[in-house]
Amino acid sequence: MSEAFLELERVNVWRGDEAQVAALSEVTMTLRTGESVAVLGPNGSGKSTLLKLLTGALRPEVRDASSCRLFGEEHWSIDDLRHRIGVVMPEEVARFDPLEEAFDVVLSAFRGAYGRTRDMRFSKKERVAASRAVDRMGITSLISREYGALSSGERRRFLIARALAHDPEVLVLDEPSTALDFAAATELSMTLRELIGSGHTLVLVTHDPGEIPPEIGRVVMLRNGSVLADGSPRRLLRSERLSELYGLPLKARWSRGWCEVRARE
Repeated sequence: MSEAFLELERVNVWRGDEAQVAALSEVTMTLRTGESVAVLGPNGSGKSTLLKLLTGALRPEVRDASSCRLFGEEHWSIDDLRHRIGVVMPEEVARFDPLEEAFDVVLSAFRGAYGRTRDMRFSKKERVAASRAVDRMGITSLISREYGALSSGERRRFLIARALAHDPEVLVLDEPSTALDFAAATELSMTLRELIGSGHTLVLVTHDPGEIPPEIGRVVMLRNGSVLADGSPRRLLRSERLSELYGLPLKARWSRGWCEVRARE
C-alpha cells in the first residue's frame, strides 16, 4: 500500500473570534501518494481549512481523541513540506510583479518568495529543475516574456510549473479554473489530465463537479465542515448526492467520463 501523506483522525478546527464555529468537525480521512482526489463542496464547506491542514499552514484542536499527521509525522517543518507538496492557489496570480520575467516566477519557488526575484541568485541545479518544470508544462517558448503580458491561462501554467519545480510528491490545486475564460479553462483541464496520466499525485479542491477530470479516482464531499461522502466519482457524482451536498435540486449526467450538472427543472 502506498504511503499516506495526510492522516486525519476525528479532527476539529474552530474559527471565529471566540472559536465557536467548527470549520472542520470530527473529520477522519486518509490521502495516499499515487492516488488523485477531488475535494468537492460549496463555499464554507471546509475546503480551505482542509487545504491549510494539508499544507501545514494550520494545526487542529489538540485533544487525546484526535490526530493529524503529514507524511507520518505529527510535527513538521513548513520548509520540508514546501519541498514535498506543491500548491497552486488562485490568489497567487496577483502576487507577482507584472514586469517579472516569467521564468523568474518559476525560480521563486526555491526561495518561497513572491514579487521580483531579479536580485536573487539561483544555483545551476535550481535553474535546471525550473527548466524541467517549464518543459513539463509546455511553456518553454514563453519564459522570457513579462509575467503581466501573459494570458490568464499562461500565467496559471507558470504557477503550476512553479509548484512542480521542487518535484513534489503531491500537487495541490485550489479552484484552478478561477477567473479563466472557457479556452484557458479547457487547456488547464488538459494539463491536469496529463499530470495525472504521468503519475503525479493530485489533490484538486473545487466547488464545481464539472471540473473533475475522468482520471480522478476518488471524491471527498465536504459540507458544513464534515465529510458527507467519500468514494468513487461514479458512485458520488449523482443527482441525489449532489442535491444533498449543495442543498438544491440538481440533475447529473455523465458524458465521456465527465459529470455535467444542471438545476433540475
